[in-house]
Amino acid sequence: MSVKLKSSGEVIMAQEGKLESAPVHDRGEVFPNEGEGFPNEIVLPDGRHVGLRLMTAADREQILTFARSLPPDDLLFLRTDITEPAIVDQWIADLERANSITVLAETEGKLAGYATLHLEQARWTRRVGEIRVQVAPAFRGHGLGRRLTFEIFHLGQSRGIKKMAAMMTPDQTGARAAFEKLGFQVEALLQDWVVDRGGRPRDLLIMSYDLEGLSNQA
Repeated sequence: MSVKLKSSGEVIMAQEGKLESAPVHDRGEVFPNEGEGFPNEIVLPDGRHVGLRLMTAADREQILTFARSLPPDDLLFLRTDITEPAIVDQWIADLERANSITVLAETEGKLAGYATLHLEQARWTRRVGEIRVQVAPAFRGHGLGRRLTFEIFHLGQSRGIKKMAAMMTPDQTGARAAFEKLGFQVEALLQDWVVDRGGRPRDLLIMSYDLEGLSNQA
């Protein structure tokens, strides 16, 4: 799933929204390598080692391979079809223009997931970011989605982002529940606002998270 005030990930997260329903960052928890930048390595609760690094243009084919390996249900509600080379090329162009930043999770030479922060360019929404998170089925439920989300929240704060947004369809109840547990709140429901991969119109649910409030609580 995806969401953003700007734009599957276009409000911020979504079915890519199969996130672990746990807080982004428990105040008493310390993530390994926290604050050390990229690349770095984390160890999941099941003992698997996962490398975290920033995406570059050299990752084009790896992103396409990852996207095409996702289950059909994951792809249905993506706001952008990342199985298409032209879409990934646009993604890379956004990275090179500093309009977005992506953290990749990698293990044994294959992608396990990613989180992307898309930055609004319009002056009046420049402090709003959109986050998209996608985790491979084999890594769901093991804390990887939560860690990726934390990394993106941290990167957003470091770039002066004050609010993050996420978009999904109302029937993506799992994504909504996960975002609510992360602290997101519903901002709006837009009728027939998006079209899924099957060509069917869908309502769009917009949720947001106040990073300024997060800073004040830290």
